[in-house]
Amino acid sequence: MIPQRSLRLRLFLLILTPLVLLAFLLGFWRFNVAQKTAQELFDESLLSAGLAISRDVAISGGDALLPSTRSMIHEASGGEIFYHVTGPGGSYVTGYAYPPTSASSAQQDPYIPYLFESVHREVPVRVLRMTERVTLENLVGDATVTVWQLMADRNAFANQLSIRAAILMGILLTTLAIVVWFGVARGLRPLLDLQEAIALRSPDDLSVIKRSVPIEVRGIVKTLNRLFAQVEHSINAHQTFISEAAHQLRNPAAAVQSMAEALQEAKTDEDRGKRISELVIAAKNSATVAEQLLSLERLRQPTHQDQMDEIDFRSVVEEACAEMGVHILAKGIEFDVTMPDAAIMVSGDRVFLIEAIKNLLDNAVKHGGAKLNRISVVLQCDSGSVSLTVADDGAGLSPDQSDAAFARFSQLEHSEGSGLGLSIVSAVAHRHGGQISINQVERGASVTLKLPIVL
Repeated sequence: MIPQRSLRLRLFLLILTPLVLLAFLLGFWRFNVAQKTAQELFDESLLSAGLAISRDVAISGGDALLPSTRSMIHEASGGEIFYHVTGPGGSYVTGYAYPPTSASSAQQDPYIPYLFESVHREVPVRVLRMTERVTLENLVGDATVTVWQLMADRNAFANQLSIRAAILMGILLTTLAIVVWFGVARGLRPLLDLQEAIALRSPDDLSVIKRSVPIEVRGIVKTLNRLFAQVEHSINAHQTFISEAAHQLRNPAAAVQSMAEALQEAKTDEDRGKRISELVIAAKNSATVAEQLLSLERLRQPTHQDQMDEIDFRSVVEEACAEMGVHILAKGIEFDVTMPDAAIMVSGDRVFLIEAIKNLLDNAVKHGGAKLNRISVVLQCDSGSVSLTVADDGAGLSPDQSDAAFARFSQLEHSEGSGLGLSIVSAVAHRHGGQISINQVERGASVTLKLPIVL
């Protein structure tokens, strides 16, 4: 058997897994946003630095940048800024020599600030180039300011933003995991209480569970209560059956013992022979009761479809009638059987069906009384079912006596029977999805067993 994970762990994983996946998606989105944000912030800082440098150079007439301007540029940009300024005619004014270049810069409008990425001294940089018309020492012309910054500073800033977001999401996920883990445990507490309450019950306690439980568990509790009721009913029925069976077996056993004792006291051969015959009859009756009790117990077991075979019901009737016909005819009773020529297929257990027919015939013999002269068996097909009717001209049986006739250990009149014959027939009919009924007739008794046929 494959071990199952706990319900608490299953709920924990079901809740947390999509949240973790969502967190990864949000983290990926946040990283891209951080990269874009860093790009925009640093580009704006480059533009601000370029404008500040251009104004400072124009005011100072080409001298080096003022310390206050350097400090402002460094603080505003978040990293070191490099710059290069050329005056009218491309003359060098101030800044670092050999600024980074771009192959496509010549195609741009020179008076619009142009941002591009390049490599300066084998280091990736982000570059801003802007051109303005200025006046330097009575010279009027275009001054070009080139400022650049290391890409490593930008990436470090973007990574810092991403790490902060990841730490925050990690803290939130950890907190959520702890809350979910203990929250699920608290939510499942009613199930654990129910388990403890059931565990405290004794094996004999099959009473209804009345504990208050959540709506989601009420179906389980309802099913358990129904199962408890079925088990209790089955146990009570079994105990009743055992009690009744013990009572019924006591009489045949006592009769066998009495006959055996009488045989010991027989004084003549004639008396001894008579006692032996009585002992044989008592033993047969005892064996019959035991066999019928075993049959009833087997019929109590659940029916499985793989135990059912498709059989010709005519052959079942022929076998049962052949076996019982010898005993019926030996008693001087007329016996006739009528059945169609075509096969009648039913789904069932051959042994049980034969036993049911034999019990119908045996019941007719034992309860027919002194007026019994004839027993007939008629087999006929209706739409979708087959009917087997056993009729006799004996003492008689009416439909209003059905409850008593089909009850276990019940006899309408005292006879040598055990009161189990028709009860077994009723159980067989129920097991095969059929029914048994007592027909209203003017004389004698007529009982019909109806079973569904295989189409």
